[in-house]
Amino acid sequence: MWMYLGLLAALFLGLHNLCKKHAVQGNEVFPVLFGTISSGFLFLLPLYFGSVFYEESLIEMGLYISKIDWETHGFIAIKSAIMASSWVLAYQALKHLPITIVTPIRSAGPFFTFIGAILIYQEQPNFLQWIGFFLIIFSVILYSRIGKKEGINFKRNKWIFAIIAATFLGASSGLYDKFLIQNLELNPQTLQFWFCFYTVLILLIILSITWFPFKEKRKAFKFRWTIVAVGVLLVAADYFYFKALQDPDALIMLLSAIKRSQIIISVVVGGLIFKEQNKRKKLVPLVGIMIGVGLILYS
Repeated sequence: MWMYLGLLAALFLGLHNLCKKHAVQGNEVFPVLFGTISSGFLFLLPLYFGSVFYEESLIEMGLYISKIDWETHGFIAIKSAIMASSWVLAYQALKHLPITIVTPIRSAGPFFTFIGAILIYQEQPNFLQWIGFFLIIFSVILYSRIGKKEGINFKRNKWIFAIIAATFLGASSGLYDKFLIQNLELNPQTLQFWFCFYTVLILLIILSITWFPFKEKRKAFKFRWTIVAVGVLLVAADYFYFKALQDPDALIMLLSAIKRSQIIISVVVGGLIFKEQNKRKKLVPLVGIMIGVGLILYS
């Protein structure tokens, strides 16, 4: 069951990536990011008030936001700091790079998760899983060669380093999620609500330094409906992902790989919508990544 929940998370993540590309194009990155997280927080806010005033009803629906101690708040705040850093880097990179380059590099996330799962959680990969993960990495390298034809030098372009750092931080957060869900026994909606709350606070601090004081930047910001859509779609994706992690048999290394199937939507549909270059050539490493994911699922 947890694998199917992972595929649902991948579906919403793919739609989330398309909306995110539209939201940041020619726009101020930090207020867009703040708007998306705030939208997710507002989407979850009725559950919080429902949990306060209609506790039994929310428990019956499986949407109750549990009361947690200050130590648990601290653990969630750490996740917020990790992901805020990852998103700031990823959004900046997405603004300056094609989605068909950014998304496959993000696909390397399962490799970092794979290593962490072995070292931290002692998850044991088999032969096919090893082949699958290295096939994903090889395909990402192939994407880098295609990217050079679009004037993107992977050794000198700072946005490439930004998206790699964002990918590493995102993978670290994925490993941390398993600790929060299984060790601290947090339910998905509780983790999501407080995660959004602390992330909004962090982004407010960043905006107060980088955006609010500058009139020109404030005028440059364009509100788009996709900003709200990104926040809601991310909440939906994370909900199914965290539900999958609640299963004690769930392997974070496999879940991370399953989520990469989102690239079908991001690369194929996104390439058509945003009319990016070399779409046919990018299908070759795309197939490589999908075979890698398929091997992991099959194993």
